[in-house]
Amino acid sequence: MTTRPWPLRVGPLLLRDATEPDIEALLAFRNDPAVQRFLIATTVDPEKFRGNWLAKPSSTTDFSCVAEADGQVVAIGFLEIVDGMGQPGVPTGTDGMVGYIVDPQYAGRGYATHLAKGLLTAAFDHLGLRRATAGCYADNAASARVLEKAGMRREQHGVEDSWHAELGWVDGYTYALLDREWRATHE
Repeated sequence: MTTRPWPLRVGPLLLRDATEPDIEALLAFRNDPAVQRFLIATTVDPEKFRGNWLAKPSSTTDFSCVAEADGQVVAIGFLEIVDGMGQPGVPTGTDGMVGYIVDPQYAGRGYATHLAKGLLTAAFDHLGLRRATAGCYADNAASARVLEKAGMRREQHGVEDSWHAELGWVDGYTYALLDREWRATHE
Protein backbone atom coordinates (compact mmCIF):
# COMPACT_ATOMS: atom_id res chain seq x y z
CA MET A 1 0.00 0.00 0.00
CA THR A 2 1.29 3.44 -0.92
CA THR A 3 1.61 5.83 1.99
CA ARG A 4 0.03 9.26 1.77
CA PRO A 5 2.40 12.07 0.71
CA TRP A 6 0.82 14.41 3.25
CA PRO A 7 1.57 16.46 5.23
CA LEU A 8 3.81 18.39 2.84
CA ARG A 9 4.95 21.99 3.26
CA VAL A 10 5.30 23.99 0.02
CA GLY A 11 5.93 27.72 0.29
CA PRO A 12 3.30 29.21 2.62
CA LEU A 13 1.03 26.16 2.32
CA LEU A 14 0.64 23.00 4.33
CA LEU A 15 -0.86 20.25 2.17
CA ARG A 16 -2.67 17.65 4.27
CA ASP A 17 -5.58 15.24 4.31
CA ALA A 18 -8.99 16.79 4.91
CA THR A 19 -10.65 16.28 8.28
CA GLU A 20 -14.30 16.51 9.29
CA PRO A 21 -13.97 20.15 10.49
CA ASP A 22 -12.70 21.15 7.00
CA ILE A 23 -15.75 19.90 5.10
CA GLU A 24 -18.06 22.90 5.56
CA ALA A 25 -15.35 25.35 4.46
CA LEU A 26 -14.56 23.18 1.44
CA LEU A 27 -18.23 22.96 0.47
CA ALA A 28 -18.71 26.71 0.82
CA PHE A 29 -16.19 27.56 -1.87
CA ARG A 30 -16.58 24.36 -3.91
CA ASN A 31 -20.26 25.17 -4.50
CA ASP A 32 -19.66 28.90 -5.08
CA PRO A 33 -21.06 29.79 -8.55
CA ALA A 34 -17.96 31.88 -9.31
CA VAL A 35 -15.80 28.78 -8.73
CA GLN A 36 -18.12 26.43 -10.63
CA ARG A 37 -17.73 28.53 -13.78
CA PHE A 38 -14.34 26.89 -14.32
CA LEU A 39 -15.17 23.32 -13.23
CA ILE A 40 -16.43 20.36 -15.23
CA ALA A 41 -18.50 19.09 -12.29
CA THR A 42 -20.70 21.85 -10.94
CA THR A 43 -22.63 21.72 -7.64
CA VAL A 44 -21.82 18.74 -5.45
CA ASP A 45 -24.13 17.02 -2.99
CA PRO A 46 -22.93 17.86 0.55
CA GLU A 47 -23.30 14.35 1.98
CA LYS A 48 -21.61 12.64 -0.97
CA PHE A 49 -18.87 15.26 -0.86
CA ARG A 50 -18.33 14.68 2.88
CA GLY A 51 -18.21 10.91 2.46
CA ASN A 52 -15.83 11.08 -0.50
CA TRP A 53 -13.41 13.42 1.25
CA LEU A 54 -13.35 11.52 4.51
CA ALA A 55 -12.68 8.25 2.62
CA LYS A 56 -9.67 9.64 0.72
CA PRO A 57 -7.04 8.85 3.38
CA SER A 58 -7.71 5.12 2.85
CA SER A 59 -7.59 5.32 -0.97
CA THR A 60 -4.67 3.83 -2.89
CA THR A 61 -5.31 5.97 -5.99
CA ASP A 62 -6.83 9.27 -4.78
CA PHE A 63 -4.31 11.46 -2.99
CA SER A 64 -6.36 14.64 -2.98
CA CYS A 65 -5.67 17.08 -0.16
CA VAL A 66 -6.49 20.43 1.34
CA ALA A 67 -4.11 23.38 1.38
CA GLU A 68 -3.85 25.36 4.58
CA ALA A 69 -2.28 28.80 5.07
CA ASP A 70 -2.03 30.45 8.48
CA GLY A 71 -4.41 27.87 9.94
CA GLN A 72 -7.12 28.41 7.29
CA VAL A 73 -8.12 26.01 4.52
CA VAL A 74 -7.55 28.03 1.34
CA ALA A 75 -7.72 25.44 -1.44
CA ILE A 76 -8.40 21.89 -2.55
CA GLY A 77 -5.72 19.89 -4.36
CA PHE A 78 -6.52 16.90 -6.54
CA LEU A 79 -4.02 14.12 -7.25
CA GLU A 80 -5.29 10.87 -8.66
CA ILE A 81 -3.25 7.93 -9.93
CA VAL A 82 -4.46 6.75 -13.34
CA ASP A 83 -3.31 4.26 -15.94
CA GLY A 84 -1.29 5.41 -18.92
CA MET A 85 -2.59 4.91 -22.43
CA GLY A 86 -1.32 2.29 -24.82
CA GLN A 87 -1.60 -1.14 -26.29
CA PRO A 88 -2.25 -4.27 -24.23
CA GLY A 89 0.42 -4.69 -21.60
CA VAL A 90 0.69 -0.98 -20.80
CA PRO A 91 1.88 -0.59 -17.19
CA THR A 92 -0.88 0.47 -14.79
CA GLY A 93 -0.85 3.16 -12.13
CA THR A 94 2.00 5.10 -13.73
CA ASP A 95 0.37 8.46 -14.36
CA GLY A 96 -1.32 11.14 -12.32
CA MET A 97 -3.96 13.78 -12.86
CA VAL A 98 -3.64 16.98 -10.83
CA GLY A 99 -5.97 19.90 -10.26
CA TYR A 100 -6.90 22.55 -7.73
CA ILE A 101 -9.66 24.83 -6.54
CA VAL A 102 -8.72 27.97 -4.61
CA ASP A 103 -11.22 29.68 -2.31
CA PRO A 104 -11.96 32.98 -4.12
CA GLN A 105 -11.29 35.00 -0.97
CA TYR A 106 -7.66 33.78 -1.14
CA ALA A 107 -7.17 34.18 -4.90
CA GLY A 108 -4.27 36.23 -6.22
CA ARG A 109 -1.82 35.26 -3.46
CA GLY A 110 0.10 32.62 -5.40
CA TYR A 111 -1.51 29.75 -3.53
CA ALA A 112 -2.60 27.93 -6.70
CA THR A 113 0.97 27.89 -8.03
CA HIS A 114 2.38 26.63 -4.72
CA LEU A 115 -0.36 24.01 -4.57
CA ALA A 116 0.28 22.84 -8.15
CA LYS A 117 4.01 22.55 -7.39
CA GLY A 118 3.22 20.60 -4.23
CA LEU A 119 0.96 18.20 -6.12
CA LEU A 120 3.73 17.61 -8.67
CA THR A 121 6.25 17.09 -5.86
CA ALA A 122 3.96 14.46 -4.37
CA ALA A 123 3.34 12.84 -7.77
CA PHE A 124 7.00 12.51 -8.73
CA ASP A 125 9.03 12.52 -5.53
CA HIS A 126 6.70 10.58 -3.25
CA LEU A 127 4.49 8.44 -5.50
CA GLY A 128 7.11 7.85 -8.21
CA LEU A 129 4.75 8.54 -11.09
CA ARG A 130 5.96 8.66 -14.68
CA ARG A 131 3.76 11.51 -15.94
CA ALA A 132 1.29 14.06 -14.59
CA THR A 133 -1.44 15.85 -16.52
CA ALA A 134 -3.84 18.71 -15.80
CA GLY A 135 -6.53 20.46 -17.76
CA CYS A 136 -8.39 23.75 -17.84
CA TYR A 137 -10.84 25.62 -20.01
CA ALA A 138 -8.93 27.64 -22.61
CA ASP A 139 -10.54 30.87 -21.42
CA ASN A 140 -9.28 30.27 -17.87
CA ALA A 141 -6.05 32.24 -18.38
CA ALA A 142 -5.27 32.30 -14.66
CA SER A 143 -5.25 28.50 -14.41
CA ALA A 144 -3.19 28.16 -17.60
CA ARG A 145 -0.59 30.52 -16.07
CA VAL A 146 -0.53 28.51 -12.84
CA LEU A 147 0.17 25.26 -14.69
CA GLU A 148 2.92 26.86 -16.76
CA LYS A 149 4.54 28.46 -13.67
CA ALA A 150 4.43 25.05 -12.00
CA GLY A 151 6.56 23.73 -14.88
CA MET A 152 3.96 21.96 -16.99
CA ARG A 153 3.81 22.33 -20.77
CA ARG A 154 0.70 22.75 -22.87
CA GLU A 155 0.32 19.59 -24.94
CA GLN A 156 -3.12 20.02 -26.40
CA HIS A 157 -5.61 22.68 -27.38
CA GLY A 158 -8.89 20.83 -27.74
CA VAL A 159 -11.33 22.72 -29.95
CA GLU A 160 -14.83 22.73 -28.46
CA ASP A 161 -13.96 19.61 -26.48
CA SER A 162 -15.90 20.38 -23.28
CA TRP A 163 -19.53 21.23 -22.66
CA HIS A 164 -20.12 24.29 -20.45
CA ALA A 165 -23.64 24.84 -19.07
CA GLU A 166 -23.61 28.60 -19.77
CA LEU A 167 -21.26 28.87 -22.74
CA GLY A 168 -21.98 25.73 -24.77
CA TRP A 169 -19.02 23.92 -26.34
CA VAL A 170 -15.74 25.50 -25.23
CA ASP A 171 -12.06 24.89 -25.93
CA GLY A 172 -9.82 23.21 -23.38
CA TYR A 173 -6.11 22.90 -22.70
CA THR A 174 -4.24 19.82 -21.53
CA TYR A 175 -0.93 20.25 -19.72
CA ALA A 176 1.62 17.56 -18.87
CA LEU A 177 5.00 16.95 -17.29
CA LEU A 178 7.18 13.84 -17.30
CA ASP A 179 9.16 12.65 -14.30
CA ARG A 180 12.43 13.13 -16.21
CA GLU A 181 11.47 16.73 -17.00
CA TRP A 182 10.67 17.30 -13.33
CA ARG A 183 14.01 15.79 -12.27
CA ALA A 184 15.94 17.98 -14.74
CA THR A 185 14.71 21.08 -12.92
CA HIS A 186 14.52 19.78 -9.34
CA GLU A 187 17.79 17.96 -8.66
